[in-house]
Amino acid sequence: MAAADTPPAALEDVDPYADPTGALPVYRWRQAPQGLATRRQLRERRLRPGGHEPVAVIECRGGTRWAWLYEIEHALPVRPMTLAKEAALDKAMAKRQTCPACSRRYYHCLPLKSLGSCLECHDGTPAAPGSYQHPPTVGRLAAAA
Repeated sequence: MAAADTPPAALEDVDPYADPTGALPVYRWRQAPQGLATRRQLRERRLRPGGHEPVAVIECRGGTRWAWLYEIEHALPVRPMTLAKEAALDKAMAKRQTCPACSRRYYHCLPLKSLGSCLECHDGTPAAPGSYQHPPTVGRLAAAA
């Protein structure tokens, strides 16, 4: 049989996050031993895994959802927010909160993917005056206003 005549191999669905060796213990919902926590639970305690690998898995919703479990005693404190991180975060949020049509920066994220602008620019729905910052005035000093 020639190479062109061979049937294609069967496709196999592979979970890239699954434990390939099956070496980690799996616990049911609310049955994990003390001293283990998920990433969210560590974050509530202002901790992070700190490079340590997960030690167990917890299953939720009948096995349809799961999360890694980490040892709390090996967790490290979260890194403090630096000025550079804060500036980068503010820049990213400004992109999501600023209307490209009227240049107002809202205190919430705008539906830019679906509408492309704020509701007031899109369909005329008035925005509450306390929900946005006024656009910066170009060429005017704030003290002169």
